[in-house]
Amino acid sequence: MNWIKSIFFVIVSCNCLLGYAQLTKGNLTILEQTDYKTTKYNTVTATTYKKNGVNYVFSGGDGAFINVFKLNATGELMPVGAYELQNKKGPARGLVAHNIKGTDYLFVGNKGGNSVEVYSIEDNGSLQRAFVLNDTPETYLGTVITLKVIHIKNNFYLFVGGLESTPGLSCFKIHKNGKLSHIQSLADDDLIHTDGIIGMYSHKINGKTYLITGGFQDNGISSFEVFNNGNFKNINNIADNTTNRYLTGTYPVNGVILGGNHYIVVGHRHHKYYKRGNFIKKKDFIFHGDGVSVFKVNEAGELIPHSVLVNNAATKLAGQTRIEILKIDDSEALVAIGTRDDNSIQLCKLNANGVLKPSGVLDTNYPIYYGLTSIKIKENFFFLSGSVDPKVKKMFAYKVNFKPKNGKKLRHIVNLKYKDAATPKEVNRAVENFVALKNKIPEIIDFEWGINNSKEGKSKGFTHSFMLTFKDEKALEVYLVHKEHLALINDIGSLIDDVFVMDYYTTE
Repeated sequence: MNWIKSIFFVIVSCNCLLGYAQLTKGNLTILEQTDYKTTKYNTVTATTYKKNGVNYVFSGGDGAFINVFKLNATGELMPVGAYELQNKKGPARGLVAHNIKGTDYLFVGNKGGNSVEVYSIEDNGSLQRAFVLNDTPETYLGTVITLKVIHIKNNFYLFVGGLESTPGLSCFKIHKNGKLSHIQSLADDDLIHTDGIIGMYSHKINGKTYLITGGFQDNGISSFEVFNNGNFKNINNIADNTTNRYLTGTYPVNGVILGGNHYIVVGHRHHKYYKRGNFIKKKDFIFHGDGVSVFKVNEAGELIPHSVLVNNAATKLAGQTRIEILKIDDSEALVAIGTRDDNSIQLCKLNANGVLKPSGVLDTNYPIYYGLTSIKIKENFFFLSGSVDPKVKKMFAYKVNFKPKNGKKLRHIVNLKYKDAATPKEVNRAVENFVALKNKIPEIIDFEWGINNSKEGKSKGFTHSFMLTFKDEKALEVYLVHKEHLALINDIGSLIDDVFVMDYYTTE
């Protein structure tokens, strides 16, 4: 598998000019961007877009402005301008840029204005307001947070989610001149999860389009089929539970296609992290930890629970507010999880089997509140995040370089013989606990297991074989003394009659 080596620089400002000073923090690095005009307010939401070969970053936040930057191949942000929202209201949320029949537009959710603003993106990256869509009794634009553009055949649609007083989901047709016309609105109810849509993602499967929404207030996710005319209907809904869902305060929603599988990656900022008690509508939530959930979308558009990365001492997943995914190839993707309460960016790999593997943590020392975006420039991967800490209030960039596969892996083969007195229930539990290590120990880069079915009669009573893959011997050593591995040995040791272990290197 690919592995990451990150290189960091700090970009410092002097009279609004950018300079360099190198800073290394473990195996990660920070690119601090210059503070330009209202940038200190615009650290809550950001998006990237490429026009005429130039990469741009649009950011919004606490003020009534949108900032525009150019982003070059080394990670420098160069200011283009600051643009005021209508009637000086704000802040801007849910920024999304898209080309609509030859014209580039930036769509902006005006949270304070209960409206959606549409801007044309000019050749130099500057913005010109083209249209403003205000809330009506038939739409759900109140406290608008999230926008999503969906392209079906020759039509483009903008989906909008409200947050507090008027929860629901609305669809608008996007016209060539940037105007929006209402297609359908659906009020939130006890079945669907559209109360507090902070994340949305869409997949196309066998010619059909499916939209997935997260409900922050009603703690779950929903799937909708979107038809060619922009109308939509609910497919299925998955709510939080008290064991393995981690959807209380559903927040970021993202997705990717790997190995032909359509995945949705969902995070949450648990309601326990909120000091404003009156803001949370349902008070009977239960905290059973933090985790990031992976779902599959099947051919019928249904969400299927698939895997979970559970927070532990080695990860930083408390208070997830943004998940950014950059696809490396068809077999894996890089996933960056920004957190407000852990003050960090948790880096993970998502493989084609839909399993998240932690691959490093950046302790940013500042909270990330929704303001995380990503872009690939040539072969370079960049993540850009904003700090909402009043003492910081800046944009930061992170560059991640991938080295080619070295073609060498270490296999660790464990064969087990269980005691005759061990019951099937005890053996199954032991196997489940062993398999669970793949999500608990980051050094395990691949895992498979099976039950012996050899007919040669030379198995010597060994029934279960587990193959764990590591990058090198150092990673294997970490695994051997890892507390989760030692806990497993302590837990199932009394059931084991014999164990046979082999290690070997293999090339891909």
